[in-house]
Amino acid sequence: MATILRRMTWLWFGLGFYLLFVALLYGCQRQLLYYPSKEDPDPARAGLPGLEVVEVAGGDGLTLRHWLVPPPDADAPLVVVFHGNAGHHGHRADKYRFLVEAGAGLLLAGYRGYGGNPGVPEEAGMTADASALLDRLAGRGLAPARTWLYGESLGSGLAVKLAAAAETPLAGVILEAPYSSIAEVAQSHYWYVPAKWLVKDRWDSIGRIAQIRAPLLILHGERDNTVPTRFGRKLFDAAAEPKAALWLPRAGHNDVLDFPEARERVLRFVRGGHK
Repeated sequence: MATILRRMTWLWFGLGFYLLFVALLYGCQRQLLYYPSKEDPDPARAGLPGLEVVEVAGGDGLTLRHWLVPPPDADAPLVVVFHGNAGHHGHRADKYRFLVEAGAGLLLAGYRGYGGNPGVPEEAGMTADASALLDRLAGRGLAPARTWLYGESLGSGLAVKLAAAAETPLAGVILEAPYSSIAEVAQSHYWYVPAKWLVKDRWDSIGRIAQIRAPLLILHGERDNTVPTRFGRKLFDAAAEPKAALWLPRAGHNDVLDFPEARERVLRFVRGGHK
C-alpha cells in the first residue's frame, strides 16, 4: 500500500509539473515567437540611396516608422519586405540591397515593438499596421499592380494575409522560408505539449494561400531546421497558379539569399518571369 501511495504521489507531482510547464509556455508564447531588437535603426548607416523614413499610423493609433527607397520610375517594381521574427527592419538593408541595385524600389516594413517603434507585437495589430502601410503606398501613387510583397519567415504570414485580402491584385508574392501555420510549426517543435491548440497568434497561411490572385514564388532551404521545408511544400501545394518554387539543397533558415541562384530567381520573378 505504501508503494502504491508513493507512486501515486510521484504521478500527481509529475502531472502538476507538466501542467505548470504548459501554463508557462502558454503565458510566454509571444516572447518565444517574437524577438524584437528595440534599438532605433539609423537610416544614415543603411547605405541605401534615396532612403526615406516613412511614418504611418497603424492599428491602435500607433505611428510606426518604415524605410522606403522609392522606385526610380513609374514602371519600376516596388518590393515590400516583411521581415522575420528577430531584429528589426534596419538589419535587412544589406540583405535586400540587391533589389535596389537592380533598379527596384524597396520598402522595409517596421513592426510594432521593433526598431524603436511603439507597441507590442501580436498578429491582429501587426496585420492592421501592415494594411495601413499598403494603403499609404497606394495613396502615394505606388500602385498595387507594381507592388510585390516579400515575406521572410514570420513575415510570410503577413504577406499571405495581405495578398489574400487585397481587393486589387498585387504584382506578386515572394515567400522565403514560409510556414503553413505557426500552430503547426509550434507543434513540431513542442511535440510533447498540445501546442497546436494553445497558440494565440496562429498566422494561418495554409487557410489563406489559395485566395491569392497574384503570381507566387516560394524560396526554402532544405537544411532549414526552424521551419522545415515540409511546411513550405504544404503551402506551395495549396496555392493557386501561377506559382513557382526554389528548394535550395544547401540553404538553412537564414541564408537563403546568400545563394546567387535565389537572388537571380527573385530578380527574374519581379521582372515578370513567373516560372
